Amino acid sequence: MIETADQIVNAIRCVVGSAPVALHEPSFDGNEWIYIKECLDSTFVSSVGKFVDRFELDLASYTGAKHAVAVVNGTAALHIALILAEVRPGDEVLLPALTFIATANAITYCNATPHFVDSEMNTLGVDASKLRRYLLDKTEQRLGQCVNRDTGKVIRALVPMHTFGHPADLDGLMAISRDFNIALVEDAAESLGSYYHGRHTGTFGLLGTLSFNGNKTITTGGGGAILTNDAALARHAKHLTTTAKLPHAWEFRHDEIGYNYRLPNINAALGCAQLEQLPAKLFAKRELFKHYKNAFAQVSGVKLVAEPMHCQSNYWLQTLLLHAEHADKRDSILKATNDAGVMTRPAWILMHELKPFISCPHMDLTIAESLTQCLINIPSSPELVAVTL
Repeated sequence: MIETADQIVNAIRCVVGSAPVALHEPSFDGNEWIYIKECLDSTFVSSVGKFVDRFELDLASYTGAKHAVAVVNGTAALHIALILAEVRPGDEVLLPALTFIATANAITYCNATPHFVDSEMNTLGVDASKLRRYLLDKTEQRLGQCVNRDTGKVIRALVPMHTFGHPADLDGLMAISRDFNIALVEDAAESLGSYYHGRHTGTFGLLGTLSFNGNKTITTGGGGAILTNDAALARHAKHLTTTAKLPHAWEFRHDEIGYNYRLPNINAALGCAQLEQLPAKLFAKRELFKHYKNAFAQVSGVKLVAEPMHCQSNYWLQTLLLHAEHADKRDSILKATNDAGVMTRPAWILMHELKPFISCPHMDLTIAESLTQCLINIPSSPELVAVTL
């Protein structure tokens, strides 16, 4: 059993060494300097340039999506994806209570209401079976739309998030989307390089979104992308994210409300170089998981979160799950590790507990409430594996 927080510190130190270590750091070991200099020399540093086009093509090729549209960050990607999924003011959108706030924020940008659902222990993502039972009890179909009987509002979309890079139950979620007439929009911000039954996350729903923030598996500094297999949606996504400006040699004419969300070419140059290194980063992350698994095999009362069955996770953030009886030790472990120069963090505060979302509808959240008290992210940079090789 976990007797002291020092057991956790020592297990982590066995893997990462004695130096201070961050939670997740970017590394630039490839063609970053070359591509950025080329971008600067071209003077095309803003939202137009060859690296934007290349980055989009490379992303589509890597993920298997037919189309990718690069944008300024993952939140912007999700905002546009929800608009394209026809989320309208007054609608409700289902999402896990256990997620980063950007998922909920993007819904509110559409003047829609977040509707929080529970997670499952195995994937840390939306519990599809529990959600199905909830929808059967709480909703009805009216004119081909899923309506919340308690509020009278249309439940327009479902936004599962692949927590820490581990794929959610996409078979179950796609079945819900089909059976209840709810659009599926994947928040794959954390799961670039993760696969569900051999298919990349973010490519199962009507649309999917990615993030390339500085702490992600690859980074463009800031940045995100919209994935879709629908050519019309991809064209509309690019139009909306470029202020809805109609093509013209000199005239500024806009045909709908648009957004200045396009990814600058200089950021895309960084992304192209980072994407070239993604296979090596993913390999290193899997090796890091193996080292942590060995180290924590000697510590009872805690387990390292592993990829779900039939999935390949990117292991974006390596994660400890304390046994429920040790939940009261979480904060002492967080303090001990951070005091020792080992950066760790808890899972997010559940969305329905945050001030902006307290009044939002939610189902029973028993598992999410348990998980948030027991999850701890530990240092996860792919370069850490070199310490032990």
